Amino acid sequence: MNEKTPYAKDSVEKTVRDIRRRTRRKFSAEEKIRIVLEGLRGEDSIAELCRKEDINQDWHYAKRCITVDNYQTTK
Repeated sequence: MNEKTPYAKDSVEKTVRDIRRRTRRKFSAEEKIRIVLEGLRGEDSIAELCRKEDINQDWHYAKRCITVDNYQTTK
């Protein structure tokens, strides 16, 4: 009676992937730069900034590294 079908698991995983795709936020280049610059200004802590923008701190540090590296290579 308790037979598990492989189709049930696949459909659940597909539904979860679809929901994540629809809910993932996409930032424009201007938004990314604005957030990184706010963090570099240091008026608020990175934790406060990330809470305000509803982003993960890892996202902020990754974007900051990319931005700083790109700036240094253009000089």
